[in-house]
Amino acid sequence: MTSAARPLIAPSILAANFARLGEEVQAVANAGADWIHLDVMDGHFVPNISFGPQVVKALRPHTQLPFDVHLMIEPADPYLEAFAKAGADNILIHIEAGPHAHRSLQHIRALGAKPGIVLCPATPPEAISEILDLVDVILVMSVNPGFGGQKFLHSQLPKISRLRDMITQTGRDIRLAVDGGIDATTAPLATKAGADVLIAGSAIYAKPDYKAAIAALRPENTP
Repeated sequence: MTSAARPLIAPSILAANFARLGEEVQAVANAGADWIHLDVMDGHFVPNISFGPQVVKALRPHTQLPFDVHLMIEPADPYLEAFAKAGADNILIHIEAGPHAHRSLQHIRALGAKPGIVLCPATPPEAISEILDLVDVILVMSVNPGFGGQKFLHSQLPKISRLRDMITQTGRDIRLAVDGGIDATTAPLATKAGADVLIAGSAIYAKPDYKAAIAALRPENTP
């Protein structure tokens, strides 16, 4: 399983210093990050507001790493094109954010980005069983979305395992990501369950040495 070998590390800029975001993106890229994770929140679907496509566009020249854009917004459809044009490589929408995920995922791919689907903690894996043929990324929220710095919900580990089995059955190359409370202690639990992308905010950006913080999330370096 790829997850057990070397998961991709995607620092979440939600935990970065917003006064110097461009430098913060470059810093984690230089420190060994694989993706840059960008959390877009609207104050409606989740109880917080972060940033929109203009910030994604402004950050795009600062790194060639893939931009993993997580849309915690409802509705998402009116903004898909703007985020694609801003430079999003992956555009992830929530299965809970609207009734037409199938159409939205098709639209994302037509825009030239990789489609992804996100599940909140209360949402079962079976909720996305009918759209596995349309996604390149599945993201399990291991906290309730909307705020950084929350504790990892261990109840999500069986969900990760179940989704890994579902992915294997498709025969498709689908990334399985986990976001929320990921640190040196929880990272090996998530990878053992089947995750192959680890999204981490404060576990990286709150540390003085980004390179060491990213390395600490790799299986060979975790306790």
